[in-house]
Amino acid sequence: MQSQQYVQQRRKFAAAFLVFIFILAAVDTAEAGKKEKPEKKVKKSDCGEWQWSVCVPTSGDCGLGTREGTRTGAECKQTMKTQRCKIPCNWKKQFGAECKYQFQAWGECDLNTALKTRTGSLKRALHNADCQKTVTISKPCGKLTKPKPQAESKKKKKEGKKQEKMLD
Repeated sequence: MQSQQYVQQRRKFAAAFLVFIFILAAVDTAEAGKKEKPEKKVKKSDCGEWQWSVCVPTSGDCGLGTREGTRTGAECKQTMKTQRCKIPCNWKKQFGAECKYQFQAWGECDLNTALKTRTGSLKRALHNADCQKTVTISKPCGKLTKPKPQAESKKKKKEGKKQEKMLD
């Protein structure tokens, strides 16, 4: 009885060993089938960085337009190219059409100059545009509003009429 168990255990061990060897052989052939990829050649170029001009709108002072790019280098295939661009129409063009600023609230009116001012800090610049970090703008104060005496007298008249109606 023990000999039959011993023979069965040997058969199971032999079968497991053969399966193990088969798996090793399969893995080895799969790895052998893979070719080592040659490393990608890094292009070393004498070409400089692209320098882009300001976006020039096709018509008007905002909307779609083009910009020109140039770069230097003796072995460059391309040293000049044109790119499409867009200047948003709602940006303040006073500080450059490619610069957007976040403005604070208007300050108090300066009675000496009759102007009020506010400052803006750079929020966003398109295509590496040369923008100032902060800008200041001024505008006329406009009319200083004083309460009109007529308005007060009209209110008093209305209140008087209401009281008269209530008494009636």
